Amino acid sequence: MATAGDGGGSIRIPAGFTGLVGLKSTYGRIPRGPFSQYSNLTVTVGCVSRSVRDTARWFDVSNGHDTRDPLSLQRTSGWENDLGTIQVAGLRVAVVPDWGGAVVSPEMWNVLLDTADDLISAAQLKRIDGVNTTLPRMGGAWSISGTIELAAELGDRWPACSDQLTPEMRLALEFTHGKYSSDARARIEARRADLNQRMAEIFDQVDIVITASNPDIAFDAQGPLPSMFGGIKAGGRNNGLLTFPCNLHGNPGISVPAGFVDGLPVGLQIIGRHFSEQQLLELARIIEQRRPWPLVAPGGPQ
Repeated sequence: MATAGDGGGSIRIPAGFTGLVGLKSTYGRIPRGPFSQYSNLTVTVGCVSRSVRDTARWFDVSNGHDTRDPLSLQRTSGWENDLGTIQVAGLRVAVVPDWGGAVVSPEMWNVLLDTADDLISAAQLKRIDGVNTTLPRMGGAWSISGTIELAAELGDRWPACSDQLTPEMRLALEFTHGKYSSDARARIEARRADLNQRMAEIFDQVDIVITASNPDIAFDAQGPLPSMFGGIKAGGRNNGLLTFPCNLHGNPGISVPAGFVDGLPVGLQIIGRHFSEQQLLELARIIEQRRPWPLVAPGGPQ
């Protein structure tokens, strides 16, 4: 188990790549204080773990209001104890291969779709087809606003520390330097309002969205970010499109192991309304029971 943060997918993305469970909670579920800046209000704290029960136990221990973080939510209990009792039958679900405008590897999507179909049947969900799930593009706005917090945390260590950052972090800092202004802030907030409206419209029609956690299987840890996904060219900006929306809207999403492609794990992402984490954990538990995943990596220490 590892404590993690998710400001654009950094819990769900690695969980999907490594066959682990990763729950990005509703914004404010885990307090960020003390001494935490709000920045663009996208970052949540959570964990990556081997099982649904481990994740539920982590949230049992960690959630609750902290007066040093006024946006943190009141404590809720029963995360682990209530597993197996949360009612999910009848929830309306949309299965979306191109969530956030992403391009997903066809081979990987076939594996994920098989798991999604099994979950819908086993949990007695109601699949809703034909829902317009298009979202406004927010990648640039997310990057510019989020990089401000990174620059503030680095302070006068930047740019001397550039060789200690990933190429993507260096590029973001260089690209956004001098671009943040009152006009830029107004555009960012207008786009975020547009996204919130679209997400509200989608979740008026469904309770759950099922999609992929990543556009393809894991790439080499040293990079670079891939631009091809299952043989389809989509560019480097395709990475992260599946996970950004939850961060900008503040609602929860969970990545659940859902099989393998070319011997590497793939993750199914299940997204819900604000405050629906325990429903997401229940759905993840059903997948875990029906399609158990390895608790250790193949060839790893037992």
